Amino acid sequence: MADIHIDEFYQDCLKTLVQLYNAFPRLTTVYVDDLISNAGTDEFGIPNRRHKACFDTLLWLASEGYIRYQDNIRQDALDQVVLTEKSFLRLSLPTFQPALEEQALNLPPLVARKQSTLAWQCREALKDKGSDAIAAAAQKFFTAD
Repeated sequence: MADIHIDEFYQDCLKTLVQLYNAFPRLTTVYVDDLISNAGTDEFGIPNRRHKACFDTLLWLASEGYIRYQDNIRQDALDQVVLTEKSFLRLSLPTFQPALEEQALNLPPLVARKQSTLAWQCREALKDKGSDAIAAAAQKFFTAD
């Protein structure tokens, strides 16, 4: 059986981290509906499995020290969220890949520096929408020293 829930987890993590990186250092609200589409609820107003999994991913990121937040808005969002120092540094410091190093020689220094960050790699993986690229970027984020 495919571990599709792990692929969804990686995607939710990257979307959250990139959203917060783009807003850093401002406190922001992270809504589940902004991270996933068709989250929805059932006829009784109870969030579906996918919605609950995404919200639980936000809580997991907080409990593991990747993000901080002040409050939750039901099971729909976390309020006053910001990256922790650990996450900000992992996303913003250069991390070179051999294929990128050769390309970086032909780029202006500012562009090369930005494209060498994990934040850039996460954005590119999300644009690609391939689960392998997303999983690789997420694993790189979680295993960074």
